[in-house]
Order: sequence, then structure tokens, then C-alpha cells
Amino acid sequence: MTPAPVVRSKRELRAEIAEATAGGRSVGLVPTMGYLHDGHLSLLRAARERCGFVVMSLFVNPTQFGEDEDLAEYPRAEERDLALAGEAGVDLVFAPDVEEVYPEGFATYVAVEGLTEVLDGDPARRGAEHFRGVTTVVAKLLNIVGPDSLYLGQKDAQQALVIRRMARDLDFPAEVVVVPTVREPDGLAMSSRNAYLDARERTRATGLWRALETVRDAAGGGASVDRALDAGRAILADAGVEAEYLEARHADDLTPAESFNGRPVLVAVAARVGGARLIDNVVVGPTDRSE
Repeated sequence: MTPAPVVRSKRELRAEIAEATAGGRSVGLVPTMGYLHDGHLSLLRAARERCGFVVMSLFVNPTQFGEDEDLAEYPRAEERDLALAGEAGVDLVFAPDVEEVYPEGFATYVAVEGLTEVLDGDPARRGAEHFRGVTTVVAKLLNIVGPDSLYLGQKDAQQALVIRRMARDLDFPAEVVVVPTVREPDGLAMSSRNAYLDARERTRATGLWRALETVRDAAGGGASVDRALDAGRAILADAGVEAEYLEARHADDLTPAESFNGRPVLVAVAARVGGARLIDNVVVGPTDRSE
């Protein structure tokens, strides 16, 4: 397979995009940290279907990693990623080094308040600083690329909601498109961090999706939020998984959900299994987007 062409600098990237847009092509952007799997490829395919020119960023963003997180160990495979991107029809990959994104003296960050202090943003977990790193790098990519549409995955539901709010508040014109989660046959959400799991841990990790299914089914059967979440926690315990959180929050603003009878509810889970920190979610409600 022919690998996708790659550029390393903002200058090169902007020149290629200017040529594409001069010909009337719309631009789609898929931001990634690499080590591509079928979840990433579903985003690339969605962008390919809708856009005349598809840009994929390939950048392990250091500002979204905490001091105790896996920046140095995060899996990387650029040659493989470029080949997969080429097969998916990506027109251009932007793979800068850290200094190209964060030059010496960099001192400006973008923070979204209100959505970033709960779930993964809880100070006892990754913290709001994690999302500050995400929104800053995505804001930079939106400014550099100037896409018509931006493609994100539902697996990272909180991140997608935060970026959508940022784009609205700061008047970025790009449409934010959220693509459904892609799962393994046993239900495990695809993630680059799944590579950290050994065979036994991989089996335990399926407890996250089974717990979410249990909560969803209990909600559909009329259970209260507390009873549904308790049923999900029991599944996690049976799988030998201790969750960082299993919570039900309104899908549009992440306020706590008191029932399943009104607005769509995001049921989100996070847990460490072996060396991997895994997240997953399902939306329960009148506009159910679950698989």
C-alpha cells in the first residue's frame, strides 16, 4: 500500500491546503496521536466520504499528559500509521515535532470551564489540565488547517463535548462530527492503549462494556439511576475491575443525571486494567447513540 504523504511544518501544510482549497475542495481534519486502529480508520473514512481533501494530524501531544502518565511509553508506529492512512484515502498527514507545535516561549492555553472538572477532569483523576492540553492543541490545529469539518470519536465523549463547546465559544467555523465508537467483537472499545493489555487483562477489560450494557438495559427496564449504576458496578466487580468512576450525567452539559426519563444521559466509565487506563461510555435516552 502507498503511504499517505507527510509534512512536518506548518508552512508546508498551509501551502498544500491552499492548493487544495483553491481547487474548490472542502477540508476535513482528523486529529490523532497515532498508533492507528479501526476506530481511527472509521474517522478517516467518515472524513473521506464528506470531504475533498482529508488531513490527519499525527502528534503525541505532551500537554495533555500528566506527570504520572504514559507519555514516554505511549505506543508509536509512524511508518505503519502512514501506510494505514494512505489506504484510508488520507490526502496529507501533518506529523510535526514538539517544537513546531510549541515553540520556545509558548505561553498561551485554551481552557473550557464547567465541562472539564468532572469525570476525567476531576482533580483526583486526570484533572482539568488534561483538557486544557487537548483544547489548546486542537485550537492550534483548527487555526493551522482551517478545516470545514473536524472528526472525533464517541469513545472520548467528554473530550468531544469539550471541543464542541470550544469551537462554538471561539467561533471556529468547522463542523464538529462525532463518529460512533468502534468495538472489538467482544465489545471492548478500540483504543491505542489496548496494546498494553496481556491476555488475562484483555479479558478483564471487557467488563467495562458489559457494565455499560447492564446499566443501559436496567435503565430501559425502568430502574433508577442509582440501581442501574449499582448493577453496572457489580459487573465490574465480577470482572475484577475497580473503576475510577461509573457515572450518569446529562449528555449535553455533564451535570448529574437524576433519572433516565428525560434528557439523553451519558453513562461513562474509567478504570485501570493492568498498565492501561481505559474509558468507555454509552448514551441512554430519547436520542440513544449507543451501538
